[in-house]
Amino acid sequence: MKLCIVTHKIKKGDGQGRVNYEVANEAIRRGHHLTLLASEVAPELEQNSQVNWIKIPVKGYPTEFVRNFIFAQKSADWLRKHRSDIDLVKVNGAINLAAADVNAVHFVHSSWLRSPVHISRNRRDLYGFYQWLFTAFNARWEKQAFQKAQVVVAVSEKVAQELVNIGVPRSRIRVIVNGVDLEEFTPGESNRQKLGLPENVTLALFAGDIRTPRKNLDTVLQALVQVPDLHLAVVGHIEDSPFPQLAASLGLSDRVHFLGFRRDIPEIMRSVDLFIFPSRYEACSLVLLEALSSGLPVITATATGGAELVTPECGIVLTDSNDIDALAVAMMSLVSDFALMQQMSQAARSVAEQHSWTTMAQTYVDLFEELSKNAEHRSDTDLSSSTRPLTLPFGATGAN
Repeated sequence: MKLCIVTHKIKKGDGQGRVNYEVANEAIRRGHHLTLLASEVAPELEQNSQVNWIKIPVKGYPTEFVRNFIFAQKSADWLRKHRSDIDLVKVNGAINLAAADVNAVHFVHSSWLRSPVHISRNRRDLYGFYQWLFTAFNARWEKQAFQKAQVVVAVSEKVAQELVNIGVPRSRIRVIVNGVDLEEFTPGESNRQKLGLPENVTLALFAGDIRTPRKNLDTVLQALVQVPDLHLAVVGHIEDSPFPQLAASLGLSDRVHFLGFRRDIPEIMRSVDLFIFPSRYEACSLVLLEALSSGLPVITATATGGAELVTPECGIVLTDSNDIDALAVAMMSLVSDFALMQQMSQAARSVAEQHSWTTMAQTYVDLFEELSKNAEHRSDTDLSSSTRPLTLPFGATGAN
């Protein structure tokens, strides 16, 4: 099969880029040939004989909005000229102006635009207007992109429902959850003193962008006031963040430890006892899976994409991200029961083991092969697979 993947980055160290990196490697392992339309590609993929990298340079153009538009135009132009040489095209969202067979959706801009924590509702300035404009245009483009795709892959059940809400038939949606590195994120011993964290206390972790209210650290801090036996480590850029001051005003300076932006997240996760992340809006959070893989009980909320992975055996899912009292009760229920946390830790790791990067990549390539086989079968009787839209080979629901 000749597969084309269209995305900005295909490499480790980037959420969406890592997904495509793993999918590309699985396709190579099965002997397929890849064309990668991307701005950045991992060196090992670039050097592989089964890979043809068509570089789409966008560096130097001002703003992400312009860079994305240039990328979409350039990649679409290439596809129009070479589509007959490709068996199947996979894209991510509104990244390309041409039709694709599979569109993997990591974020639905239409839903984000309606969210009460959208940046434009908190920033009534030029930057807020830019964010509104960026989201509004992407919301329009993504609807067109989803309509052109034969299969739309949602990275969480939350994203799947958001796709249905904007008119994508459920029969065309498949849910394939992102993966996690089970060897990098694994339970084990760590040195709290080395990390600058207190020893001999129950320690929770919050990780995310703490410069905006979207991740909901404010609710976590207010709930923490009611749980005096719990400390909290916070990972995220401290510059321009209002939360160190909020923690101080709540009398939490001795129990909240702001670590700044960090790259040693796996080691930090091995050093804490539980993970708290009741985000107000999240399409699908890789950090949830990373916490589960690290054997951490998780407290999250239904507004957080991927929360469906958190079962009662391994964590607590709140119905309202902003319910301070409910969050405090959840935190207290774990802090006061060490045996329960140990049981949840084991269950968390078991859940994560079902969602390795390998499993995710295999699911994607299985889908590609099904679609390609179905198209080849149909081409025997009418149009060739290079020009005919692919037909869905699976059942009525189209969801895992």
